[in-house]
Amino acid sequence: MENLVLKTIKERRSVKAYSDEVVSDELIDQITEAGTYAACGRGAQAGEIVVIKDRTLRDKLAKLNAEILHAEVDPFYNAPVVIVVLADSSIPTYVEDGSLILGNMMLAATSLGVDSCWIHRARQMFETDFGKELLKKWGLPETYKGVGNLIIGYRSKELGERKARKANFVIKD
Repeated sequence: MENLVLKTIKERRSVKAYSDEVVSDELIDQITEAGTYAACGRGAQAGEIVVIKDRTLRDKLAKLNAEILHAEVDPFYNAPVVIVVLADSSIPTYVEDGSLILGNMMLAATSLGVDSCWIHRARQMFETDFGKELLKKWGLPETYKGVGNLIIGYRSKELGERKARKANFVIKD
């Protein structure tokens, strides 16, 4: 019997070049729903998912992320949608909980034919004055910290070969 979860895991890639094609709200809803079912420490559900489709806000976040990176690039690779994952830092497992949310959403996106990539520097973004303003706008206290930015969309070019898995990845004792 084919393991469809393992098949999806093996198909998932980090895509770093996106077309302008819009991801439908229906697909975004399915991707974010997968995030809501991520495992979390003590069932605390420390995470929060914010979908950003507004191009002006998306571009402001891209500029902020690039400034933190000290680069003059679009760190969101032209992806039309950014899904920010934040988590309540008063929960001891907030980083792990947010990371699992991102992982679930990347796998859901792949299963739906949508490309994605986890973009770092979310923590630093939401430590800035602009980031704190966004937290207020979204009704979140400053205890919420950025865990990651998930960009989603459709690739604009084909990907190269997948890197082989390292030898001795799994140790059996």
